[in-house]
Amino acid sequence: MAERVHRVTLFKLPKPEDVDRLIEQYKILEATHQKNGKPYLQSVVIGKPEADPRAQGYTLCAKTEFASAEDMKYYDEECEAHKTLKGVAKSLTLEGAMSVYFTPTIYKPNISQ
Repeated sequence: MAERVHRVTLFKLPKPEDVDRLIEQYKILEATHQKNGKPYLQSVVIGKPEADPRAQGYTLCAKTEFASAEDMKYYDEECEAHKTLKGVAKSLTLEGAMSVYFTPTIYKPNISQ
């Protein structure tokens, strides 16, 4: 698990209907992503940040997890589901986006639940 690549993307979408539209597109991406005919994303987690000054105006957070940097490169350059999502995002009122990725230094899931 620690070798997986985690990516967090934040969006500033001032219109609530645009946030909802992008969430719907992430649902489609999660259901249709394919590499070599098989799903390849390890996880897709989407949510609206809580109303808090620390959110700095970002209205949607997406976390994707990849088995490798190669899979993330495929996602960015070749994945048809991601291309469709990016096309939808570009059609929305988008005031900003930020994306970072990392390989965990520490990974300890809470297994007591």
